[in-house]
Amino acid sequence: MSGPAALLLDLDGTLLDTAPDMGGALNLLRAEHGLEPLPANVIRPVVSHGAMRLVALGFPEATGDTFEALRLRFLELYAENLAIGTRLFPGFEEVLESLESRGLPWGIVTNKPGWLTDPLLAALGLDRRAACAVSGDTVAERKPHPLPLLHAARLVGVEPGHCVYVGDAERDIQAGRAAGMTTVVAAYGYISAGEDPLQWQPHGIVASPDELLPWMERRAPTLLDSCA
Repeated sequence: MSGPAALLLDLDGTLLDTAPDMGGALNLLRAEHGLEPLPANVIRPVVSHGAMRLVALGFPEATGDTFEALRLRFLELYAENLAIGTRLFPGFEEVLESLESRGLPWGIVTNKPGWLTDPLLAALGLDRRAACAVSGDTVAERKPHPLPLLHAARLVGVEPGHCVYVGDAERDIQAGRAAGMTTVVAAYGYISAGEDPLQWQPHGIVASPDELLPWMERRAPTLLDSCA
């Protein structure tokens, strides 16, 4: 790869550790129904799969209209508590600062709806830094379809083949590969014990955010050198 490059990131479980607040909202919902809280280690692997999977975890017997009412209430509770415990994963501030100092654009591609993504990024001051933020309802398709990633590449003005996409779920790697991007698994994210990221066929795997830029430098030095 050569020429301009961009780093695109999934949100939950990749850039941001949102599990404290998403798990907190689920346990608030359980408390409203007289149920004990679920432990963090049970909730954490499910967070990247969104509201439906979290509600199914917290209320396994719920179906139909009851389930939908629980899902909507979960979203209300989460929206009220978006950025209480949510933070960048340790080491990612340094990654972003390094990218910005090199003039390398970075952006977000998430299945989270925009009405949650936008205020969360604003609360953390990331909205002013990201070159793009493509949410689950920004375009007509969601990951694993490649359209959100292709749209993000257009927004940052970089060819898909010059983009690296990092995520912690199989759909992230599927979407990135379908878009013609270099794909990296965030192994520190919300991956359950039964999942094997190698089976997703990523181009690389990093165990922590501080491994990301060194991996990019080894994989394709011109990704960073062209923007230095």
